[in-house]
Amino acid sequence: MAEPATNDTPSHLRGNGRPVTEELSLSDLEVTGSIPAELDGRYVRNGANPLSGTSDHPFFGDGMLHGVRLRDGKAEWYRNRYVQTPFIKNPDLNILDPSVLMDKTASKANTHVVGHAGKILALEEGHFPYVVDGDLNTVGATDYDGVLTGSFTAHPKICPVTGEMLAFGYSSFEPYLRYLRVAADGTLAQTEDITVGGPTMMHDFNVTRNFVIFMDLPAVFNLELAMQGDMPIRWDDNYPARLGVMPRTGTNQDVTWYDINPCYVFHPMNSYEDGDNIVLDVARFSHMWRESSMDFPNPELWRWTINTSTGKVHEEQVDDRSAEFPRVADSVVGLKHRYGYMMGMSGEFGGDDPGSQSGAILKYDRDTGARLDIELGEGRTSGEPVFVPAADPKAEDDGYLMTYVHDAATDTSQFVILDAATMDKTPVASIDLPRIPGGFHGSWIPASVAN
Repeated sequence: MAEPATNDTPSHLRGNGRPVTEELSLSDLEVTGSIPAELDGRYVRNGANPLSGTSDHPFFGDGMLHGVRLRDGKAEWYRNRYVQTPFIKNPDLNILDPSVLMDKTASKANTHVVGHAGKILALEEGHFPYVVDGDLNTVGATDYDGVLTGSFTAHPKICPVTGEMLAFGYSSFEPYLRYLRVAADGTLAQTEDITVGGPTMMHDFNVTRNFVIFMDLPAVFNLELAMQGDMPIRWDDNYPARLGVMPRTGTNQDVTWYDINPCYVFHPMNSYEDGDNIVLDVARFSHMWRESSMDFPNPELWRWTINTSTGKVHEEQVDDRSAEFPRVADSVVGLKHRYGYMMGMSGEFGGDDPGSQSGAILKYDRDTGARLDIELGEGRTSGEPVFVPAADPKAEDDGYLMTYVHDAATDTSQFVILDAATMDKTPVASIDLPRIPGGFHGSWIPASVAN
């Protein structure tokens, strides 16, 4: 059992950052409202949850999956499971030890979870993916039959047209960046080394119907910090910020680079082609980790428009509300989107007093510029909103938003299903759960992917 927080506890392990170490399997779940009968699958979310009860940075905890199985209008179970990585089997392993860094099975597997080609993958950007089964039990690391020899991003994009999973891997050693394209049948069909200016942290990237767009930004690996046991990434004012556009089946020679103003982006909302333009909506930070490894400025929604004819990028701030974890419907990934959804937060992003924060779920209409908010109230915070389509959807936003909501007053959580079209603050259905610590990313994994 994790120790209670004290004044010496790092900020990321306070409030709902406190880890839980007990693995539960609950079937007698209390549901309010009605679970839509067409929902057949699992909502699964990943997060950093240190088995030891402590970690030196929010990104260093052990991966724990939290899942809810829905079928025939019922919630069959809630389960939480550690991804069984080498760090679970040997808690004394040091994540920053060079020998551990070089072992591509030594993943924390703590950042995202996706379903593709009949497999559920728990992901973390420095290592191989981990396969888990439909009950969230670990199968093991995968190197795609030996074709994958380096890292694999936590944020692959699954094309709704071709079924391909487009990905990349970055490294602190050359090659610093490698593009990866996984075919719809789950075979790793293409790997391409991409030339960049140095070892940057490239957390995510962008895809359109015909292109991928790399974000080469000034968060750079620092060997001296790594040797000191600190988070080995720092902001570098001398490293240029730029976007690299490459055809989805292209090579390093096909990349065109476009300069932008210095900034950092963990997560784009989506991107698409518009004539000669490529449009990207992103959660933009002014910088990242300039002063320390806990230097997180507030992110906001911005739009970048790359004019491929002139070579210029137009940069426009869309909103000044602090928001992160943007998503769109899976059906429009890489295609023109009208709607996007984000997790909103009051006050300082990642502040020290989670009990006083109030969260929100935001819906952006990128055609009209409107924003709709579901305000959760003081002490109530949500995770990333994941869109799930209704049966035979009539519009892009015809469906549901799913996430976990934590209530600081009761120190409990709920799984909520919200109407994405109306953004009614009253959930379509909610399920009472034990406390689920704040985490990172999740997915709706339909039964067609994992039964």
